[in-house]
Amino acid sequence: MLSKNTVVNHRIIKEALRIRKVEEKFLELFSLGKLNGTVHTCVGQEFSAVAFAGQLKKKDFVFSNHRCHGHYLAFTGDTRGLLAELLGKASGTCGGIGSSQHLCHNNFFSNGIQGGIVPVAAGYALGNKLKQNGAIGIVFIGDGTLGEGALYETMNIISKWEIPLLIVCENNFYAQSTPQHINLAGDIRARAAAFGIKTSQGDTGSPDALMHQAREAIDYVRNETKPCFFLVDTYRLNAHSKGDDDRDPADVALHSEKDFLNIFKNESPDYFQRYKETIDTEINSMVEEILQEEDLAIEKYYQQQENVSDRRWTPLEAINKRQVELLNTFFREQIITDERTVFIGEDIHSPYGGAFKVTKELSFLRPERVFTSPISESAITGISNGLALNGFRPFTEIMFGDFMTLAFDQIVNHASKFHHMFNKKVNCPVVIRTPMGGRRGYGPTHSQTLDKFLVGIDNVKTVALNTFLDPAIIYRSVHAEQHPVIVIENKTDYGKKIAQHQAKNFIYEYNGDVFPVVRIRPAVSIPSLTIVAYGGMADIVAGLLDQIFTEADHKPELIVPSLISHLPVDLVVESVNRTGRLLVIEEGTGFAGIGSELIASVVENTEFKIRTRRVAAHPVPIPSVKSLENIILPDRTRILQEIKFSFQ
Repeated sequence: MLSKNTVVNHRIIKEALRIRKVEEKFLELFSLGKLNGTVHTCVGQEFSAVAFAGQLKKKDFVFSNHRCHGHYLAFTGDTRGLLAELLGKASGTCGGIGSSQHLCHNNFFSNGIQGGIVPVAAGYALGNKLKQNGAIGIVFIGDGTLGEGALYETMNIISKWEIPLLIVCENNFYAQSTPQHINLAGDIRARAAAFGIKTSQGDTGSPDALMHQAREAIDYVRNETKPCFFLVDTYRLNAHSKGDDDRDPADVALHSEKDFLNIFKNESPDYFQRYKETIDTEINSMVEEILQEEDLAIEKYYQQQENVSDRRWTPLEAINKRQVELLNTFFREQIITDERTVFIGEDIHSPYGGAFKVTKELSFLRPERVFTSPISESAITGISNGLALNGFRPFTEIMFGDFMTLAFDQIVNHASKFHHMFNKKVNCPVVIRTPMGGRRGYGPTHSQTLDKFLVGIDNVKTVALNTFLDPAIIYRSVHAEQHPVIVIENKTDYGKKIAQHQAKNFIYEYNGDVFPVVRIRPAVSIPSLTIVAYGGMADIVAGLLDQIFTEADHKPELIVPSLISHLPVDLVVESVNRTGRLLVIEEGTGFAGIGSELIASVVENTEFKIRTRRVAAHPVPIPSVKSLENIILPDRTRILQEIKFSFQ
């Protein structure tokens, strides 16, 4: 039976009915071949969207998932933008790029990756807390999301850091086609309560009550500046996507009879028909107009850029300070002078100051913007993504480069995608720093160089520090970036001073690129061998220059890129055109590595035959015992042997 509060009910009923009719139009258009991709409808769940997203303020925000149409319409009211988006038109909210699952408009964001949106939403909410603007946010998840570890990492953090985020779990009792009893253990609310988070519960079968309960939850998060978890029991009347519904038809029919909009249709047919006709007329008119519009032009979405290196060279200057001291000095200045700068990482609070002391004393200087975190690489990277979307400049420290694998989803499916996926409406200038490399005896899981897995991520720059440049030069450029940057800091380089040991008869210089390239070349003679190395290997190779000349009878030119995701192919080609020989050295394993990419690019751009070789780590886990570690990783002896025997 309907609630007696008909005035309120009719308002929210019309909002819910609009959501349903828009989604039914999507299914109709899909059947006619007008939509590309997929459609996940929330038919049966509309009142959750109206109760929560529909009662937020304009300054608040919403993060949603693959089933996001209702949340979008309730929060933004942008019916036309949503219709145009799924019809693939340039006037769509994201120009047709994101379509059904990836929407962005007026503080609304959605992504189809389950679990991963929760830490991003937490970071956005943390940004509002730091701004003290009174804004809060909601992140919508489904019961299927409860299997994702990122959710629990985030619930722990939002509880400890008192982040004003409302997690709304829409429990429709199925994860795609799998009944909940098959893959979900325990009590849902108890999971959130275990983290000390306030929990509440309601259902879409009682819209008036749900509106009141949602308002209480929203007010709690805003007034107490604390998180809350709300469980909404509901039922999805349609298939998970546009078809393939394996649920018991009798069960679906039973819930269809209990559906509030269907009850309203039967008990108040005149009102229902009047509302339906008005909404249908409006939607049909919009669709008719939109179908005549143009798709987004490719040049507005993607333009290929030519990478040309700067040919202005400046002599390198030695600095009598260790790299780690210079890093710490830069970050101390940064956190004092830029209110947007935030540091997040494990054990980065002082007096400890991080595993390698890069963040020493930062928490003394700006305690409100330095967050020492639990062991939660996925969550802290996601939180940093959210901070970046909210206008901050987060620096995330992943304690060891090996642990970047735990942050991979947040880099690949979130940070790298936001700008283009949302048709350039947002930027995500997150910086992820991590020490990599071996030679410290840390063994198989703390000594890897995983840079080849990072350099191929679109729209993410990967930078490797070296011992020739003041790291502040690199980090000033990193800080100016508008898109994600990963910075690799070699562990053995932390303790080395900058450009201290310069071989005689060689010129040490760097160019004017935003991320400079270092070149070490013979002072007088024409080089006979081009070597490319970066990161920690560059220092090792630089120490071999005299031996390469005396023992291998070659005059080497060493090129050291700092931006390894966009290699200075033109500079290398220029050198190789003189030498006819190219040796690429990397600390990671060689197969499908950076050396392979560079050699392929150079060969494509060289008219005559050249001789090429790669030196890399052997493809086995790095042992802790020093004698074996020195054999597995590229060392001075192996490099010299390769030059002697391959470039006679």
